[in-house]
Amino acid sequence: MNFPETIIILSHVPILLTVGYAAMLYKRLDADLKVFSWFLFLSGLIQFVSLYFWFHRWNNMPLLHLYTALGLLSLAWFYQKVLNGFISVWIIGSVTALFILFTVVNSLFIQPIMTFNSNALTIESVLITILSLFTFTFLLNDSVRQSGGHDITSLSWINSGLFIYYSSGLLIFYFGATFTRTFSSHLNQYTWILHSFFSMVMYTCFFIGLWKRSET
Repeated sequence: MNFPETIIILSHVPILLTVGYAAMLYKRLDADLKVFSWFLFLSGLIQFVSLYFWFHRWNNMPLLHLYTALGLLSLAWFYQKVLNGFISVWIIGSVTALFILFTVVNSLFIQPIMTFNSNALTIESVLITILSLFTFTFLLNDSVRQSGGHDITSLSWINSGLFIYYSSGLLIFYFGATFTRTFSSHLNQYTWILHSFFSMVMYTCFFIGLWKRSET
């Protein structure tokens, strides 16, 4: 096993720890963090099935197509809970529905399920980055801080993890199809080392966010 493969495998450790911790805390979590936990459970399932495919040298791109659609759907639900009263539910719901429609069209006619769906991943990254920026503004609002209706510290860590991952991974997703076509599989692994690093940072933020919540 070479260095890139080792790093990619080790990047799944924070995922396993965070998903397991979320499962332990689930019954004690508030409604918004329970919704977020569903994203973690979905993410963990897809990530480890994908890793199994990768070990067997099977094409795991269909899982990525599925994860892109379901991941955005679950995160939009989470942000709708957090931003309730700040952004209209209708706006988030409409944007989510349009994105799901686009991912289906993209997977059927533009970037088939056996190929890298860079178009959908790029748009997803833009949408999550925008929602995370709205959330930073929302959590800094004095009335929100005083109301006590949200666990500000916990949500700040989780939102920071999402912002770091999706904003930093935007270029990787945008140029991902070009990398796959142009470079060898060995060189492509180094691109995904960078992706794995951002993933580890994100799940570390998630774990800290859940841990901060469990203290209250």
